[in-house]
Amino acid sequence: MKVKYIFEILEDISKAKKKADKIQILKQNDTWALKDVIRGSMDKTIKWVIPDGDPPYTPSEAHNHPTDLRRQNSKFKYFVEGMEKDTPQFKKERMFLLMLEGIHPKDAQVVVNMINKKTPKGLTRAIVEETFPGLLQG
Repeated sequence: MKVKYIFEILEDISKAKKKADKIQILKQNDTWALKDVIRGSMDKTIKWVIPDGDPPYTPSEAHNHPTDLRRQNSKFKYFVEGMEKDTPQFKKERMFLLMLEGIHPKDAQVVVNMINKKTPKGLTRAIVEETFPGLLQG
């Protein structure tokens, strides 16, 4: 079975009509990267140090990206307010842009949406809480 990109999982969820189907998709594709994106998008206790809006980056080609969001999500800690206080802001922003440029362009858009607190289409707090109890704090 091919491991899906995060954007593919979110597309599957947005296409699913029934709550049970959405929960099943989430459970079948349970990864920390997916949970991090969901939490980063929906949890009000997470504040980002990256400026809102569209960051100035050059997306990689869809067929030729050097890394994957499932490997890069560990860098999210640098972009959360109150974490990694020893890293200067300019380094955090540079790291963010490099991450966006290195992952699939549709996953990069998922990350931009997360920073802008846009809930992934088709997801609700109730679905997330039923699938991953305790994931969302605020």
